[in-house]
Amino acid sequence: MYSKARLLVKITTLYLAIPFSLLLTVVKPLVGSAHPESKQTSEPYSPSLPLGQSNLNESRVSNQLAPGVVHTVIVRGEQSDRGVYTVDVTFKATREDAQTVAESLVALGYEPRVEPILQRAPDDPDSGPLGYLVRVGTFSTETAATDLLRQLTSAGYSGLRVVNTAEDGGETTGPWVVNVLEVDPALFHGKLVPALATGIVPGNERLTQLVERTKALAAVNGGYFVIGANDGTPGDLAGISIIRGKLVSEAVNGRTSLILPSSFGRGARVAALSSKVTATANDGATREVDGLNRKPGLIRGCGGVGGDMPTENPKHDFTCTDNSELIQFTPAFGQTTEPGEGVEVVLDASGHVIEFREQRGGQIPSNGSVLSGTGDAVEWLQTYAQPGAKIDIKQNVLADGEELPIEKTLGVINGGPSLLRNGKIKITAFKEGFHWQENPEFYYRFGVRRNPRTLAGITVTGKLLLVTVDGRQPGWSVGASFEESARIMRSLGATDAVNLDGGGSTTITINDQLINRPSDSTGERPIADAIVIQNRRVP
Repeated sequence: MYSKARLLVKITTLYLAIPFSLLLTVVKPLVGSAHPESKQTSEPYSPSLPLGQSNLNESRVSNQLAPGVVHTVIVRGEQSDRGVYTVDVTFKATREDAQTVAESLVALGYEPRVEPILQRAPDDPDSGPLGYLVRVGTFSTETAATDLLRQLTSAGYSGLRVVNTAEDGGETTGPWVVNVLEVDPALFHGKLVPALATGIVPGNERLTQLVERTKALAAVNGGYFVIGANDGTPGDLAGISIIRGKLVSEAVNGRTSLILPSSFGRGARVAALSSKVTATANDGATREVDGLNRKPGLIRGCGGVGGDMPTENPKHDFTCTDNSELIQFTPAFGQTTEPGEGVEVVLDASGHVIEFREQRGGQIPSNGSVLSGTGDAVEWLQTYAQPGAKIDIKQNVLADGEELPIEKTLGVINGGPSLLRNGKIKITAFKEGFHWQENPEFYYRFGVRRNPRTLAGITVTGKLLLVTVDGRQPGWSVGASFEESARIMRSLGATDAVNLDGGGSTTITINDQLINRPSDSTGERPIADAIVIQNRRVP
């Protein structure tokens, strides 16, 4: 006999197996079967999600997974008759450049469209159109659009995309599938913690594997991370990470993240974070520590210190470089440091140098750390970090400009941009690096268009909301833009909210079951960290 929590998993699994046209007829009769305490533990929600026209059908099923933990699945709208498949040929900053491409397509017998993209990041200081999109074709099936893409590729065009116009960010009827985990710290007496995939920084694993290992009651994917070795250490968090009161990864300075204090989730908040790590020698000589637990020289997401190129400002999905770095490796990285040219020194728990190595790639002590240097950091270590010397490592994290006590913070999950602050929509996409000035298409693809999203928010009474929006599946769920994500969170009762890693990473589990539909064609994507809800009995 199934528990109510497992019954909901079975119901949600059923959702994944049926056509969307039947989905509403399945969900609607089940709304009344929510756990009897669910309404008592839920923050007052808006009557419906602010997505599409107000008359769209919407159904919700809620179930209490544990005292203070409620799961709600929301299904809204239906597949749009106006959504079609088309081929995006190029995105240009000026109408003239877009028109030139369009004319070349006309010469080949095609009928292109030039569409202005008017929406900029809300905090973008520039005005006017973001750019101009050149498109060809209007098809009812993805296969037909893909055939056109192949023709255009053979004709010499590159960088083409097949897209569905329901995901453009304009008016649509949906559909949307939204999962909400609401955690009330006043009632929940379990654990709410960040967890690393594989248990250490290097390497990724699927959320279902992570929750099986951690015995999670429920979980969602966490922050941005490095996927390929060309961008650094695969599995490295591309932003700040604090795990069990220890700094694991440095911040993309100024980017908004989720803070979990060490008291059953009480006082969770959303804030803009920055970090500073300093090494001080016996005689007071200091050197910035550029990063933690990652390959020297590659800074995913940028936003660092010490002369990173081409920028020290945040720049999402971009890898900055620096050939002169001092990196601290802790046991969170595993047994050995990243190998390569340079030197490294081994510190014991008190900061005394117990070994100097003439190359990188050695053992990390279980009760200590390693400082790994390249470029001018090599000379600093040679001068100040010989065996017997003492190096004091000071770590500081600021949250909205105020000191965040690292040791009293259970966890931090990196994210960005901000979506809500003090109950108002505040999308700081330009400030947090989600707009590339040299390539305005980046913001269009990431923030204007609808994508799968994972979101976190805090209500006025201190409840934590963890939300996923499925996307890139026109017949199932179209996803959400940044603006729609902010409106979703506000309608669910959040006053502060942040965007976490999304796209193919968006995943949510109850017990050991995946209950959403990831967008990658290969299925569930391996991720680097997660926000895990555990019953108190789990060690």
